[in-house]
Amino acid sequence: MAVTVTVAVTVLATACGSGPGGAGPIVLKVTDPGNAGPLAVGKRDGTFDRALAPLGAKIEWVRTSPGFSSMLKLFNTSELDVSQAAFSPVVGALSKDVPVRIVAVQDPADQDQAGIIATRESGIRAVGDLVGRRVAVNPAGKGEYIVLKALAQSGIPAEKVTRVPLQQKDAAPAFASGKVDAWASFLVPYQEAKANGGVEIATERSIGSRDNSVVVFRTEVLERHAGVAAAFLGALRQLTVRQRAIPTEFENVFDRTGPQALSGQRLADALRVDAQATVPRLPSAEDAEALADVVNLFHANGVVSRPITAADIFYDLASKLPPEQAAALASEQVK
Repeated sequence: MAVTVTVAVTVLATACGSGPGGAGPIVLKVTDPGNAGPLAVGKRDGTFDRALAPLGAKIEWVRTSPGFSSMLKLFNTSELDVSQAAFSPVVGALSKDVPVRIVAVQDPADQDQAGIIATRESGIRAVGDLVGRRVAVNPAGKGEYIVLKALAQSGIPAEKVTRVPLQQKDAAPAFASGKVDAWASFLVPYQEAKANGGVEIATERSIGSRDNSVVVFRTEVLERHAGVAAAFLGALRQLTVRQRAIPTEFENVFDRTGPQALSGQRLADALRVDAQATVPRLPSAEDAEALADVVNLFHANGVVSRPITAADIFYDLASKLPPEQAAALASEQVK
C-alpha cells in the first residue's frame, strides 16, 4: 500500500513574510542530518529552502551531538529551532522548562533501531541479568525510558539496576572500555555498538515501547512563524513519502565511502527501515495515550518531578493558520 501526502506548501506563503519589520530573512535552525534520511536529502537537494523561500525564510544546519536530550542547551539559547526526537526526551525537556513543543508524530515502524545492548564480557544475556549492574542511559531520554520499560516488563524494581547518566557521545567510549556493563542506546550509535560485538538483550519492539518519534520546534518559532513551521513540516512529509518509495536515495546521501557511509548488512538493514518509514502527522488522541505511558513511567521513577500532559507537549499548529492553510497541513491520504 502506497502512502501519498498532499501538502499545499505554496498556500502557506501568506502565513509569514520576512523577519520582524521586514528586516531580513527568517533563519530556521535545524539539526544537521548527517549522511542519511529525509533531512539529509532535503539539505542536499535544497527542498527545505525552496519550501521556505516564499515565506522569506531559509534553513541553517546546526551540528549537534546524537540524542535530543543532549541538545537542550541549544534550544534554551535559541541556537537550535527544529529537531526530530521522541516523546521521552521532550518530556524530560519540559520538566526542565526547555521551551519546545511537538508538532507532529510518526507511527511506530521498525522498532529494532533502539534497545539495550550489553558488553560480551559482562555475561549479560537477558534483562534479568541487569540486576546489580551498571547501564548507561541518556538521562530523561529514550535510553532511560527503554531501561525503565524493560525492567517494569520483567517485574524488576528500577532500583536494582544502576542507571549511569551519559549522553550518547560519552556512553559510546564508556561502553567500549567496559566502564558500564550495558547501554540503552538508539539509531547509529546502537547499530555501531552491535556491529562491534555488543550483545542485544532487548529492543523497543520486545519491550512494547510507546516512545514514538516526533518533530519538535522551539516554542517561540511556532508562536511567531507558524507558517514557516508548517512549510517545513510539509516538505518533511513529502520527503518521507519518497523515502518509503525509493529508500536507496536516502542512505549514503553525501558520502558513499568513508566512516559515515554504510555498506553490507548495515546498509541492507537501513534500507529496510527506510522502506517502512511513517509519514509525520498531526498528534491524535491515541498519541496522547502513548505519551502518557512515557510520562507515567518517568514520574513513577522520579525522572520527572511533576506529571506533564499532552496539552503541555503537543502544539496545535493548525489552529495558528488560516483555514485553507490548516486544511493543507492536515491533508493526508492513504491509497
